[in-house]
Amino acid sequence: MYRVSSFVRHFALSLAAGVGIATVWLSVDPASYYDFIEWRVADLPLPSVLNLHPAGLTPVSVVSDGLMALFLFVVGKELWEALTLERGALSGRRALVPLGGVIGAAAGAVLVWTLFGAMFETAAEAGFATGWPVPLGSDIVLTYLMGRLVFGRGHPALHSLLLITVALDVTGLILLGVAHPTDGLLKLTWLGLPLVASVGVWAVFGRPLPATAPERARRRAGAVWPYIVAGLLSYIGVAAAGLPPALGLLPVIPAISHADRSFGLFAEAEEFLHDPLNRLTHMLVQPLAVILFLFGLTSGGIDVFAAGPTTATVLAALWVGKPLGFMAGCLVMARLAGNRGGAAPDLRELALMALLLGMGFTVPILGLPVSLPGGEMAEAARLGLAISLLAGPLAYVVSRLRTR
Repeated sequence: MYRVSSFVRHFALSLAAGVGIATVWLSVDPASYYDFIEWRVADLPLPSVLNLHPAGLTPVSVVSDGLMALFLFVVGKELWEALTLERGALSGRRALVPLGGVIGAAAGAVLVWTLFGAMFETAAEAGFATGWPVPLGSDIVLTYLMGRLVFGRGHPALHSLLLITVALDVTGLILLGVAHPTDGLLKLTWLGLPLVASVGVWAVFGRPLPATAPERARRRAGAVWPYIVAGLLSYIGVAAAGLPPALGLLPVIPAISHADRSFGLFAEAEEFLHDPLNRLTHMLVQPLAVILFLFGLTSGGIDVFAAGPTTATVLAALWVGKPLGFMAGCLVMARLAGNRGGAAPDLRELALMALLLGMGFTVPILGLPVSLPGGEMAEAARLGLAISLLAGPLAYVVSRLRTR
């Protein structure tokens, strides 16, 4: 198993630094903090047909709706390679058990959220199952940081954990967009723009070349600027359709010329590959550390006095529904798949992974403004997401006790 690149650890530290500064700022002077993140930097002269709202740029919208699309691009690239490339961690039958875990984790989180919300009134403005997409996502970088302590570097379970968190994050954002489209209407016709951009750039630049192709054609296929243009068009189409703008670059990933073999999720060995897909990823490594810091700064401020019924609902969904659903989904799929699903899952590893999946922060917070009404309910949920990170240290303690 190839080593995970060190830049994932840098991502986690950058995010934590941004959240820490934002939390201190919010505690000391909440008025100036909210004035900063909601400061209207500029107005975009966009035609109304694009359905892009709000047209005004604020620090929080620039980071959450714009820059975080680059983070989701890198995450989506890893999931795509794991599913399609030779020796991909989720290629072929190896995807069956993790797929069951993803379905089970999502179903368990939503079920517990709905039941808990029905039993306890979370807010006056909340209706039945309000906010159910919140617990679907996880936290890739912080889960990796704790997972490395729990399993050790290079452990196969660590790679499976990362893949499952990536799949949950992408699934959560897609379901969020379908359930809560911009302006309450999903304009599916706009999704034709990402489709045309992706098919077009693949046909001209991304299609595999024959061995007899001239050098000029190979150089053209290695260019990255066509994919940047296609990504911009894809972003516009996804945002205009009413889906979360952070998903805007994902449709173009399959069209980008890529390597033939996967070395593992965020593998250090990929730093030596020079195909367009990996080159684009290499270009984003250092900016992403800054982007995650800015995301923590603009969206990660925690009001430590905001505890409420929604806080308990978040923790119940993440600490009870998601882990139990994950284990049930994995075991049921392993039983149904039999020998076709690969080696039988190790129950100890599944339990530790289930505990780590109880951590939810980055992607759930990304969808928080759309999933929940603003004000106290959203702040209570944000506090619950922050508390859920304690599942990581708990998994570490359990792993050490089990070892002894």
